[in-house]
Amino acid sequence: MSKRRVRGAPKALVEPRGPVAAGARVREHSKADLIATSLEEDIVLGRRHPRERLVEQELCYLFNTHRGDVRLALYELEKKGIIERIPNRGAVVRDLTPKEVMEIYAVREEVEAMAARIIPFPVAPRDFSKLEELQRQHGTAVDSEDMLTVFHANLRFHQTLFALCGNACLIETIKRLEQKVYGIRFYANSSPEALDRARRDHIEMIKALRASRRADLIELTRRHLKPSPQAYIRAYERRFG
Repeated sequence: MSKRRVRGAPKALVEPRGPVAAGARVREHSKADLIATSLEEDIVLGRRHPRERLVEQELCYLFNTHRGDVRLALYELEKKGIIERIPNRGAVVRDLTPKEVMEIYAVREEVEAMAARIIPFPVAPRDFSKLEELQRQHGTAVDSEDMLTVFHANLRFHQTLFALCGNACLIETIKRLEQKVYGIRFYANSSPEALDRARRDHIEMIKALRASRRADLIELTRRHLKPSPQAYIRAYERRFG
């Protein structure tokens, strides 16, 4: 019996059948996840830049795998909005224009402020413990210049903070918008001053939560987003005019 191909999806997404095929699928997805995570981290850390090509054959060699794994990894990154496919060029790191960045951050500011606006007060002690631990991890990573941990600790801090709002649709929207701008995170984290400012903002957010100062939390949430698009736009204009 011939296998049915899913229209518009990578070959690796076609459902294999039987126990052997199921085991192969698990291994394939694990390898693809590893590739996607590695590429995502390279983009976040500025090792791969906007408009840089992601050549399938080179990635196969780099990760010692086949095109099915690479294509599935690229498909996942495309779904997140981190890369894009351009006719006759293949996959490239997504290049956001200043206008696109400002539009995304305008929406981010409103939805994150909305989340801050509906967080039930008082916040439970166990939630403060989680936030304080993530803030410590972030601060330690800033001091040691461990930029990958800075990125992940910062991401988990904000995910934990906004999860307190309890609105699943809002939480998912915030996550999707964060993913769209992974490619510009390097620019926001490129200076010690910006990193220290982010650390101070986290501390102030926890203080506002503890004191149930909602207006302060909303203002901090909005202010915290400002440096990232500004840093990216300055770098974009220097590079591309």
